[in-house]
Amino acid sequence: MHIAEGVLTAPLLGGGAALTVAGLAVGLKKMDYDRLPRVALLAAVFFVASLIHVPIGPASVHLVLNGLVGILLGWAAFPAIFVGLTLQAVLFQYGGLTALGVNTFCMAAPALLSYALFAPLVRRDSRGLALAAGFGAGALAVLVSALLVALSLWLTGEAFLPMAQALVLAHLPVMLIEGVITALIVEYLRKARPAMLRPGSA
Repeated sequence: MHIAEGVLTAPLLGGGAALTVAGLAVGLKKMDYDRLPRVALLAAVFFVASLIHVPIGPASVHLVLNGLVGILLGWAAFPAIFVGLTLQAVLFQYGGLTALGVNTFCMAAPALLSYALFAPLVRRDSRGLALAAGFGAGALAVLVSALLVALSLWLTGEAFLPMAQALVLAHLPVMLIEGVITALIVEYLRKARPAMLRPGSA
């Protein structure tokens, strides 16, 4: 779901960069030293999950796991996803450096949305509710990310509209897969490491 170099207009690149800088500032301010290992671990998970790509024009389809990153990190999802995307752009040329701000916002903002909606629910005693919340977090984050990337392409020019529509359609199965994966990981953490689901825990 990375947008490549030279696709977006300057105003979009500037707006995406400004929003990402703001998200990074809040994320770093809320991230204390004890949580650094968790942020680093989830940045690595995000980095690896995003490495398998199927190109679709100027973008691509791959696992994202930003919903999982969101419910486990909250605002710290911004620096974690930024680091993962920066390494992918530098090491593998996945997404342009000039589009890094837009790419980060398109994946980190939905992660934060999943955190706000579903993080309290995955901590409930009800196993069914936690599984449903995990699925919702994973699926919603991918759907909103795809919509934001599609919106960015469409705002660049009408010629990108078919590509934007194809991008959203291509991510519908990814949305379901990520929902299942996130729900399974939430279930595992509830049994093995329940402290990781609590806010502010290291």
